[in-house]
Amino acid sequence: MITYDHISIPEATQIQLEMREKIVLKPFEKRIRTIAGADISFNKFSNTVFAGIVVLSYPEMELLSYSLVEMETIFPYVSGYLAFREVPSLLRAWEQLPEKPDVLVLDGQGITHPRKMGIASHFGVLENQPTIGCAKSMMFGKFDDLGLEKNSSSAIFGKGELLGYALRTKNAVKPIYISPGNLITVEESLEVIRDCVGKYRIPEPTRVAHDMVNLFRTGKLETGYHLHERIQETLF
Repeated sequence: MITYDHISIPEATQIQLEMREKIVLKPFEKRIRTIAGADISFNKFSNTVFAGIVVLSYPEMELLSYSLVEMETIFPYVSGYLAFREVPSLLRAWEQLPEKPDVLVLDGQGITHPRKMGIASHFGVLENQPTIGCAKSMMFGKFDDLGLEKNSSSAIFGKGELLGYALRTKNAVKPIYISPGNLITVEESLEVIRDCVGKYRIPEPTRVAHDMVNLFRTGKLETGYHLHERIQETLF
């Protein structure tokens, strides 16, 4: 099992620089049938991480299954190094999924990161998995103003390179920030996330994952892998 608890920030930086060379951004060549969302939750001043991955049908956004784990981490919360705190627990949740989704959306950055190694890129390289970063705030890059209406988007550039898109998912609401993590293109990442937007600002994969891990953290759901039928009454 991967753990980063005892590495320093300079060592983490070197890992990112090495992993960056393994990112592959290429067109997704098959039909997407399932899409997953990943998120974590934790109590302040605690080393316990509650991690979850939910699997949804695509493009229907119907919840199919979920995987939840609880584990400890002592890697600190440091901007630009989120993956080192969160990825180990998400990998354990991932391992519990009997069938892997076609695409995984993570709550954080993909290549819109100073070293192109946001959590979506980190996870995608480790698992050779198509991933998309969907962040609630900007970390790296610049974009022009976008319209106030829903579905308005603006390209995010960093050092002259197209890295992602800002996308407004509701009228006059702050946009979200989308970038590929691995094995999918910038343009496809935007297209996929647009298909995942429901009535909330946050797209369904990461929104549902967020809700699930908070239910888990507060004792309303149990650890392990479960099918949707077992949790329908709890969630809805």
